[in-house]
Amino acid sequence: MTDSTPHKPTPMRPLPRLIFASRWLQLPLYIGLIAAQSVYVFHFLVELTHLIEAVMGSQSALQALVTSIGYKSDVPLTALNETVIMLVVLALIDVVMISNLLIMVIVGGYETFVSRMELEGHPDQPEWLSHVNASVLKVKLATAIIGISSIHLLKTFINAANYDTKVLLWQTVIHVTFLLSALAIALTDRLMSNSAASDKH
Repeated sequence: MTDSTPHKPTPMRPLPRLIFASRWLQLPLYIGLIAAQSVYVFHFLVELTHLIEAVMGSQSALQALVTSIGYKSDVPLTALNETVIMLVVLALIDVVMISNLLIMVIVGGYETFVSRMELEGHPDQPEWLSHVNASVLKVKLATAIIGISSIHLLKTFINAANYDTKVLLWQTVIHVTFLLSALAIALTDRLMSNSAASDKH
């Protein structure tokens, strides 16, 4: 006859319980990142407002945009041109991508290192969250950083006349380093996954 009485979990000793509970010390860090996310939202709205006002002919908004993107021209700007619009849009995309990176760190990090969010069945649950772990999070973060670096590099090349050759060279070298680092992380993760799968068999 099988004993159907459920087994009670073994109570944790005080020290392991304290160590395990210390994961909640990360909570203020994630709340701080939410505050940083709010700052990025405010910055995005300010830049978008300046862009719309500049389209309407506001010279003060145009100068604010030119200053924020670091654009310089031999001829004083009296209206938006294609280069300025492209640089502003890339700056807005950059803010969005950094915001996405923050969301991945906040949601994925909290789920992985602090506590379950119990989002199973929720219609807005991110697809990647169902199988997130430390390795997956590292690869996704590396990919997001490459995307952000690509946007920065594109902004620099569009506005290359205002940058020194050394700056262009070093930004390219740093971007390639990010690419190689992401490839190394992905390859290491794949090798570890294959090794774990072979151990099960």
